[in-house]
Amino acid sequence: MPVPTDRKPQRGAWWLRRSDSESVLRVARRMAENLRAGPTGPGVPSALRDLRKLLDVDAVGIADLSGAVQWSGGPHAEADAMGAVADVVHTETRSGRPPLVAMPLLVQEELAGVLVVDGEVRMSAVREATAWVEDALDHGRLEHSAELAAQAELQALRAEISPHFMYNAMTVIASLVRSDPERSHELMLDFAEFIRYGLARHRDYTTVSDEFHAIETYLALQRAVLGERLRVQIRVAPEVLAVAIPYLVLQPLVENAVRHGMEPRFTPGSDSSGTVQVRGEAEDTDLVISVEDDGVGMDPAKAEAILAGKGPPESVGLANVDRRLRSVYGAWYGLVVETAEGAGTRVVVRVPRFHPGVMP
Repeated sequence: MPVPTDRKPQRGAWWLRRSDSESVLRVARRMAENLRAGPTGPGVPSALRDLRKLLDVDAVGIADLSGAVQWSGGPHAEADAMGAVADVVHTETRSGRPPLVAMPLLVQEELAGVLVVDGEVRMSAVREATAWVEDALDHGRLEHSAELAAQAELQALRAEISPHFMYNAMTVIASLVRSDPERSHELMLDFAEFIRYGLARHRDYTTVSDEFHAIETYLALQRAVLGERLRVQIRVAPEVLAVAIPYLVLQPLVENAVRHGMEPRFTPGSDSSGTVQVRGEAEDTDLVISVEDDGVGMDPAKAEAILAGKGPPESVGLANVDRRLRSVYGAWYGLVVETAEGAGTRVVVRVPRFHPGVMP
């Protein structure tokens, strides 16, 4: 039986002509962006306008857990709508049916808000709209959780600046005040610069240039502490100096090379020496930085455990850096550790030279 070509879609049925599909997908993506900040975020009014248009109803509202509602359009009976919202907040179950229905918005199995729809619309369309909103809120919460985790890991890296190193550095500086005041002054400036950079606030990304300057300062202080036994080689290609990378990525790797790779070799009475090499260069569209030492090395299984966050408390730096890199650039990126007992350690960082959102 032929279908009449002039038949109109039923209101709220979400029947789409093929030419409308791209428009609806764009609206869905825009709604997801606008709902990322939650049911009270600044994008909610725009998301409600889009949702009201898609459902073709008189009013759509989103309430937070306090019961306060933001509306697009005007409900026919606001008192009834507010009563339905209160019911959902207390019972976490649906209240009513079209033309006035309030739906719980569940995010990670917890009530995050209430969606209110006022108008002639199919219940199936309301359920689909609720699922869209829940997915957008869930995605936004996950992104926020990832940001909080990254900030916590950055704070952990700041807190991990070794008190033992700081004490030794200050002791060396103090010992040179009379015998070599000029050298003492230079080291004090290096120490102040190192602390300033390591404890800087409100910084997510920096440049390769700044990170290399920070590790040069750190290694200058370590050489003052450890003496000529510690040799240092730093090479960075000019074309990567301006590349943006996450803040405080390299210093923990260099500190790990000195503390866990080199210092165990420098036992009292030993004349052992060793080298820490840091290189930065471009490989096609990637930035590759390596931190290598010829120290004591470790069992590869131990290195794997450390990257998985299962190492000793003093090794948290490597795991934190690895997680931060994967969080920013994706699962394909992170640290590669090459090591063996007695054979030193090489840690490689490979990241894109250009990545959306990564800028100093």
